[in-house]
Amino acid sequence: MMYPPSVSSERVVSPTGRGYLQLESHPAGCIRSVALMRAQVAAPELPPVRRPTALVIGSSAGYGLASTITGLVRYGIDGVGIGFERPAGQRSATAGWYRTVATAAIARELGSDFVFRNADAFADVTKAETLDLLGDRFGGVDYLIYSVAAPRRTDPRTGVTHHSALKPLGAPHTTRNLEFADDGTASLREVTVEPANEAEKAATVRVMGGEDWSRWVTALAERGLLRDGFRTVALSYIGSPLTSAIYRAGTIGAAKADLESTAVALTEQLAGRGGRALTSVNGAVISQALTAIPGIPLYVCLLRGVLGDRFPSPVEQSLQLWEQLTADRPDVDEHGRIRLDRWELSAPVQAAVADRWRSITPETMTELADIPWFRAQFRGLYGFDVPGVDYAAPVETDLPWPDPSAR
Repeated sequence: MMYPPSVSSERVVSPTGRGYLQLESHPAGCIRSVALMRAQVAAPELPPVRRPTALVIGSSAGYGLASTITGLVRYGIDGVGIGFERPAGQRSATAGWYRTVATAAIARELGSDFVFRNADAFADVTKAETLDLLGDRFGGVDYLIYSVAAPRRTDPRTGVTHHSALKPLGAPHTTRNLEFADDGTASLREVTVEPANEAEKAATVRVMGGEDWSRWVTALAERGLLRDGFRTVALSYIGSPLTSAIYRAGTIGAAKADLESTAVALTEQLAGRGGRALTSVNGAVISQALTAIPGIPLYVCLLRGVLGDRFPSPVEQSLQLWEQLTADRPDVDEHGRIRLDRWELSAPVQAAVADRWRSITPETMTELADIPWFRAQFRGLYGFDVPGVDYAAPVETDLPWPDPSAR
């Protein structure tokens, strides 16, 4: 669907919100941030012999966005990207809307036939329409990257909306968290999170586990759209022992475990066509989803304090992901998972972060944690604090979604 711009939507856009909740996105900043991501990817020495077709679910943010940009520039992919974004109205559009506009421009520049759909990936109608598009336009799919981080999911087959819960299991968990005041001042806060009940745990698995990923792969198979050697990957995270109570040992961890068991089942389903399903355990990143998890913002600041510029970007990790996804024999761990987090979970790094975690105080925050970097990266998710952008200048906010019928 095309969303034509209104006649008077140019204005100065400033950050609006409280803490980690931001209500405005800057179009020029979001577009510039995509250009900076693209600049991290070197083009291949030779063009691909055949353009592979990829379906990226969650292509407008985080690792899904980075994987789309990397696939376009380095691997020459055609295909479809799916995001679920809000157009401009009284406020600017969501950041993913503007990032998709910029990514579509990269695809056009590179001569890639890559289509972007703005739709709920959980909905059956989205699956049906996307499969129609893939069949009519490309005839099949080589790769499916599943990178969805959603707070809720409505199951189209039951009509029930499931809400994820960011909670520990079994017992309350107390941790320290990094919070920001409206003026950008950071502070340490101790928070206690009550444990999830069984219903909350089950709902989180329904939202963030492997059920929807499996439905996508099954739908593609039933329509005969899986090419020989088809590969699919769902993105996951383990994280540090410092955050395990609220993450890997909590409700989210239960969902990630379900994702990993789904990969095993899907691989059995795909074996007859030489296909394979994998999970990729990526390293820490600043994302809108992770900032909502108590303890994670502080942990990432400390991790950056230890690593400095050695902290790999989402694009750098996505380059490694594509290398593994296209390899004859992916480098996986004993559980069959691609591991892109070894840099983060190495013993020396984790020991250094743990020392800082134990010793940090309000007085030593700026010494031990890279708070300015974190704040700039977080604001950059919404297009603010991006180098090379004039934030005093009016900017058009009502940009049209890329036309899916254009080639």
